[in-house]
Amino acid sequence: MAEEGRRGEEEDRGPGAAHRGFVMMENLLEKLKLLNYEEEVLLKHNMKSLTRHYFVSSPYLASNPGEQFYMFTIIAAWLINVAGRRFTDPQEYDEPNAIVSNILAELRALGVKVDFPPSKLKSGSGEFVCFVLDRLAEEALKNRGFTFRRPNYPAENAEEESVMDGDAELTLSKVEEEMIEEADDEEENVMDLEALKLRNAHAEAEPSSKPDDILESTVDAAEWRLEVERVLPQLKVTIRTDNKDWRIHLDQMHQHRDGIKSSLKDTKSYLDKLQDDIGKTLEKVSSREKYINNQLEALIQEYRNAQARLSEAKERYRQASVGVMARTRVLAEISEELEKVKQEMEDKGSSMSDGAPVVKIKQSLTKLKQEVVQMDVRIGVVEHTLLQAKLKEKSNMTRDMHATNIPDSAAGTFT
Repeated sequence: MAEEGRRGEEEDRGPGAAHRGFVMMENLLEKLKLLNYEEEVLLKHNMKSLTRHYFVSSPYLASNPGEQFYMFTIIAAWLINVAGRRFTDPQEYDEPNAIVSNILAELRALGVKVDFPPSKLKSGSGEFVCFVLDRLAEEALKNRGFTFRRPNYPAENAEEESVMDGDAELTLSKVEEEMIEEADDEEENVMDLEALKLRNAHAEAEPSSKPDDILESTVDAAEWRLEVERVLPQLKVTIRTDNKDWRIHLDQMHQHRDGIKSSLKDTKSYLDKLQDDIGKTLEKVSSREKYINNQLEALIQEYRNAQARLSEAKERYRQASVGVMARTRVLAEISEELEKVKQEMEDKGSSMSDGAPVVKIKQSLTKLKQEVVQMDVRIGVVEHTLLQAKLKEKSNMTRDMHATNIPDSAAGTFT
């Protein structure tokens, strides 16, 4: 569909639209040469020279999009600088969209109307690339003061035309026929130029003398006419055809125009007949289409109703599918909780049926009894020790009391 649309657009623009890019590229190359781009751009960036159709997009031309886009950006940046606006030279790894947007912004700033998207320039070739570079080159030439002038054609010398009577009159349409006829009898009708030269030299050598009296012709008129008829073929002038002569091209154009007119008369009748046949066929097709539509009106209505019911059923199915999905999610959550409860029940059941806890409890009780016995023994030992300590203390106190109640006589004796 895109190709058909593009083809239709080219047909609307004219039959020469497909070749306009070639002409634009050739004009661009001439302008770049006037701006001396070979020394200012190619030598600076170590690039090769542009060909006549380098930026033209065509299936018959070899292309390298990356190289062409880089060359396009470098030349565009140089032209913008030459046009009087500062623009930084793009690098090889810069963002293409940003570079193209900057170039189009500078082009609009120079007063050029841009009515195409920037994506047309990312390929590095095509009519829009040639258009951008061509307009930038024009602005650069204006900034440098260069203007194109109309060419001065040299004045053509009007050739003397000799009018010849009767058979001696020349027409360009009969030149080729006369050349063919003269090629056959060339040896018979060619004048002896050497004898003519000798005759003229002899005549010049003789002394000239003025006639004393008025010359009167004594030749009979009938003999004169016979002599004229005899030498008339030798007096014909042959003009060689030159393919570069504009008169020949003009005659060819007239001949082709007459041929086109004569062919158009026959072709027009056939085309009119074909147009009538096509019109009748279209009328038949439209009538048959109306008849079929009338016959199938009930089926079409039934089909529309079925389509409406199908749409309603699809909507209900979508709503039901949403409810089923929600319930499926709830069911999954409940199933997960059930699995957890089952696992807990299994753990509790296994622990209840197993006798290991009872054995552990008995062992713990036995250990506790042993520890209680040990504690009782220790308590008894501690009580016994405490009792001994109390008795010892009591005896010490009694001894101390007896010591304090010693008689005074006894005390004096000791003193």
